[in-house]
Parts: sequence; C-alpha cells; structure tokens
Amino acid sequence: MAILNYTTKIDPIKTIAEIQQCLVSHGARKIITDYDSDGLATGVTFHIEVNGEPMYFALPCNWEGVLQAMQRDKKIERRYCTAQQAQRTGWRIVKDWIEAQMAIVEAGLTSLPEVMLPYALLNDGQTLYGRIQADRTLLLNGPTNG
Repeated sequence: MAILNYTTKIDPIKTIAEIQQCLVSHGARKIITDYDSDGLATGVTFHIEVNGEPMYFALPCNWEGVLQAMQRDKKIERRYCTAQQAQRTGWRIVKDWIEAQMAIVEAGLTSLPEVMLPYALLNDGQTLYGRIQADRTLLLNGPTNG
C-alpha cells in the first residue's frame, strides 16, 4: 500500500488551516505554526486548558521523513517524490491523524491531553516523547510480578 495522501494537491497552508480549525473546535486556544529557516512549515504548537492550567503541545510534520519514505516506495511514481509533494502529503497525514484522534476523544474513549501526551511540551521546550527518547530509564519496565 502506498503512502496515504501521496497524490494530494492541497497546499500545506490550507491543510494547516483545517488542522487549526479542528484543534480550536476541541478546545485549543492558542495555535502557532512553526517554520524552518526556509519558511517551510514544520509543525503546529498549541495549548489547551487542563484543570484550569495551560498545557502546551507541539505536533511536528516531518516532511523530510515523508519524502524519504516516498522515495523508498517503488509503488509511488517518481514525479511525486519531490520536497513540495512531501510537504503537501505530510501535512495531510497530520490532519488525518488529528481528525482520527479527535474522533476517539469525541467517542469518550480518551481525553485530548491523554491522546496528545507524547507531544506535550515540558518546561525546557522538549516534548515528553523526546525526553523519553533521550533518557530511556524514564520508561517503566512493565508490571512486576511480586
């Protein structure tokens, strides 16, 4: 199966607007689009209130990883294997993922903070997932039998 959305023609700016609308409708009150030095969107940072306190999250869009995956996938025509197409594709995938997570929240299966927890920003600006990756001792070894 080829990468989801790899043929999309939708501009990242339009997709980011859709992501922002979805996040706002689920409680986000501040949303920032992050850009690299070339002016390409690399992520969305937002906050929601949790028990009266702001909780910040940073959702990345690693379009370079999307490009590499597209280049490896022999089912994808080479004309789609460009940086611009990878950006469009990456943002559409992020949007679809966010919409799926919001459906889980709406169904009462979890809460927004719980589903976004890996992307929670810590005091030093690192995500929780990034911290765990940097210090694997933070992971639990699973339940003990004793």
